[in-house]
Amino acid sequence: MNYSYPIDESWSKQEIIDVVNFYSLVEKAYESGVGSQDIMIAYTRFKQIVPSKSEEKQLCNKFERESGYSCYRTIQKAKQLNNGEKVQM
Repeated sequence: MNYSYPIDESWSKQEIIDVVNFYSLVEKAYESGVGSQDIMIAYTRFKQIVPSKSEEKQLCNKFERESGYSCYRTIQKAKQLNNGEKVQM
């Protein structure tokens, strides 16, 4: 990993940890697969921290430019699966 996660300096330490966890699960979906329920729980927490759709888009687009991994496509795939099924991008 030769990139950094897009974060907001105004977030609390716990919020940064939760957002980084979300990004990490998106990476894992591409690299080895992750449970759909796990990614949806992390996304729900991400949305609590980043409620603005435009800010979410900015952060996820920056993450995708840096890493090549799409938050949007990962979440869409997780929504299509039943709980417990693995998201494999």
